Amino acid sequence: MIELESLSIGGVITVTTFLTVIFIIISLILTVVVLLQEGKSAGLGVVNGAADTYWGKNKGRSMEGALEKFTKILVVLFIVLAVVLNMIH
Repeated sequence: MIELESLSIGGVITVTTFLTVIFIIISLILTVVVLLQEGKSAGLGVVNGAADTYWGKNKGRSMEGALEKFTKILVVLFIVLAVVLNMIH
């Protein structure tokens, strides 16, 4: 649909090749970040009120919260690049 195949960055690689490499890198990073996250199973903590602990209230400032935000950003980039690469081919 879009004729970007003939465009090149620095005369060495094409835009499609560059975007494909970025897409693969984002895919690998997304896989690692998802594997680093803890499971969402609440277990018995919800029953006895343990969910209202300090870590539960300050999740956004913890490492888990940062990983969650980073995952959302990577997913958006992944989807946008997938659409762009699909339009190019």
